[in-house]
Amino acid sequence: MCDGERVLRLKRETMAIPMLRAAMISHSQSQQLIHSLSAINETAKRRKRVVFSSSFSELNPLIRSEVSFCVGTCLIPHPKKVNTGGEDAFFVSNYNGGVIAVADGVSGWAEEDVDPSLFPRELLANASNFIEDEEVNYDPQILIRKAHAATSSTGSATVIVAMLEKNGTLRIANVGDCGLKLIRNGHVVFSISPQEHYFDCPFQLSSERAGQTYLDAAVCNVELMEGDTIVMGSDGLFDNVFDHEIVQTIVKYKDVAETAKSLANLASSHALDSNFDSPYSLEARSRGFKPPLWKKILGMKLTGGKLDDITVIVGQVVSS
Repeated sequence: MCDGERVLRLKRETMAIPMLRAAMISHSQSQQLIHSLSAINETAKRRKRVVFSSSFSELNPLIRSEVSFCVGTCLIPHPKKVNTGGEDAFFVSNYNGGVIAVADGVSGWAEEDVDPSLFPRELLANASNFIEDEEVNYDPQILIRKAHAATSSTGSATVIVAMLEKNGTLRIANVGDCGLKLIRNGHVVFSISPQEHYFDCPFQLSSERAGQTYLDAAVCNVELMEGDTIVMGSDGLFDNVFDHEIVQTIVKYKDVAETAKSLANLASSHALDSNFDSPYSLEARSRGFKPPLWKKILGMKLTGGKLDDITVIVGQVVSS
């Protein structure tokens, strides 16, 4: 448990991933998303925003055409959770320029005889229902607030929501350690930083009062342009795949469905490799974690991927 509170669960060995059946595309299906213009209502008082310096001028193209997402998805459950589909949820909507979201259920709830998949599934089902809500007004942080308030299942989850306007503005709200990366011209030019209490204990929305709320979300806007690629996923992807591998995969495949499938398969392969020096093992060593005694005796370091559910959403920005 995290900080002595029963609702903040460690996610060290197995995290989360089932599919949401409402308002999403299938395992490796791709589709062009339709869009229409919507205003943004600045209603939340405690927003955490990213301010880009002049060195990030490449994220603000001078000329913007109307754009939307062409999306591919893939989900691979934890090897021990194949029969249940895992504990993550995700959805893709064709509203406006496109809406994509991932929620990662916290597996520690299983110790309390609670199905960890129920909370993230209901959370995103509610989110999909509120996308066109007048109060939400195409604001991902308010969408998270309303979806969380409407969720009655016991549990907790990390969540990320990104909403694309047809003018190219991508509005993002994130609670926890799901991630998003923007790839432009063969380089990762923007990444969402994880929020955590400490290593392997991320911020999380919860059915309990001790969890975080929409007010704790990291909120930012990024200007996209035609040809950009967004990669969103649960930590099962980013704990096992390096940035350069993501870029190489995007360059290799032109079809977003194939890209998503390839990234998920790569993450799964790394997760099963005890000798792979993964992003997760590098971070663990940097935080002072030591290898098991038998590895120490053999002079080996802490290595290996992280077994987890893996959710990948790849969105290519195309001209409408």
